[in-house]
Amino acid sequence: MAAAVATAGAGVAALVLGLLLTEPFRRLALRHGITDRPSARKAHTKPTPYLGGVAVAAATLAASVAVLLPRGVFDPVLGVLLGGSALMCVLGLVDDLRQLSVRYRLCVETTAAAVVVLAGGSPSILGGPFDALIAVVWIVFVTNAFNLLDNMDGAASSLCAVIGGFLCVTALVDGQVGLAVLMAALAGSCLGFLFHNRHPARIFLGDAGSLFVGFTLASAMTVVHSHVEGLTGAAVLLLSTLVPTLDTTLVMVSRYREARPLLQGGTDHIAHRLRRLGLTIHQVVRSLSVFAVAGCLAAGLVGHGVLAPGVALVAACVVGVIAVRLLLALPAAPHAAPAAPAAGIPYVAPQLKPMGGFGRRHRPTAVPHSRAARKSATLPGTSGAPAAPQ
Repeated sequence: MAAAVATAGAGVAALVLGLLLTEPFRRLALRHGITDRPSARKAHTKPTPYLGGVAVAAATLAASVAVLLPRGVFDPVLGVLLGGSALMCVLGLVDDLRQLSVRYRLCVETTAAAVVVLAGGSPSILGGPFDALIAVVWIVFVTNAFNLLDNMDGAASSLCAVIGGFLCVTALVDGQVGLAVLMAALAGSCLGFLFHNRHPARIFLGDAGSLFVGFTLASAMTVVHSHVEGLTGAAVLLLSTLVPTLDTTLVMVSRYREARPLLQGGTDHIAHRLRRLGLTIHQVVRSLSVFAVAGCLAAGLVGHGVLAPGVALVAACVVGVIAVRLLLALPAAPHAAPAAPAAGIPYVAPQLKPMGGFGRRHRPTAVPHSRAARKSATLPGTSGAPAAPQ
């Protein structure tokens, strides 16, 4: 009972902190021009500030540490996980402010994931060192899947609250109080942030938030299920993250079929296609959340031996293939001309400047702190259409 009370307290504290901290970070982002500007491949129509993810990370870490330290359940594995999550927030914040190369981001993400797996373990799927490799790849995949999924008001934060809540209950049932508290804090902070991020969003997570929540969820997932063996581990990991996995698969297949760069952004995600089908933004977010709940419930049934993991994996793959095929049949948003700049915000043409690092290549840059313009210039376009982030 005491563990459940502490877990609930962490969730409530993080919710309040996420609700209160978001507004100061929103004003800070507006003051310094750290905004996501509209483009042909963006759903929003006016510049929207980033830094919401910093508020989510601060609320999650503060609430977790405040609850865990007095109870004396702050173990080394949890410390490593929190350190890796904080690093992801810093990495994403730097990328929000100044474009980082994909290789550099993947290198940092892989290193952090490897440290978490070495410290906390991972599900035993194939046996031997392959399990650690699979876990590292999975953490990096889910981290970037949430980065891609952050493409519509309230989508990423809602799904994080659902999956985080499921992991919280799983950890609490297994007696892993520290991880339960962390997941409750993450879910609570996302719910508090959702008050500002629901449509029409007043602030976005940014890379600082999407990388943070994706890495924290994926890392906690591997540690919570580190005692699971065989197909059960694979089934639980896949079912718990079914929505972000399907979304990433959909956009990769879509861009490959259209001969577009895989990292080029666009409005070809699940959320955008459902919008083109006629659903409102609120309906899209609710639909994705319900689908995520179904996946998490199926993962829980597999974890407790009620549902056979082999059957669950086959069913998930069949559902995934059908869903991707049906969604590919839905129209993605057309590639329109670039949106006109908002009133009072001057347009600055991109200019080439040398860049150090891998190969000392050149890349275009634009308005300082304008991540949308900056990243759109970085990625190659197709058919004369301007490129933009997801």
